Amino acid sequence: MLKKIIHIFFLPCSKATLLMEKRNAKSISPKENWQLSMHVKICKWCKAYQKKVEILDSILKKKWFEEEEVDINTAEIQSFKDKVFRKLDF
Repeated sequence: MLKKIIHIFFLPCSKATLLMEKRNAKSISPKENWQLSMHVKICKWCKAYQKKVEILDSILKKKWFEEEEVDINTAEIQSFKDKVFRKLDF
């Protein structure tokens, strides 16, 4: 119950994940950065999502810049996405 209240005051999960993706593409405002960091501290699902985003981003950067052969496990990625979407339904 407390986590749901905190999500309402700080940032909903849908907005948090959007900010994570936005931060990878370009910079976000200091206010958004603070809200995102507060949200990630209280939400284990978004914290896990953030780690996955960072891993995927690093893999894609290696693939793009170094033309290195990278094996991406699509089943694991889809499983993670499904878990996040189920959690976002509350």
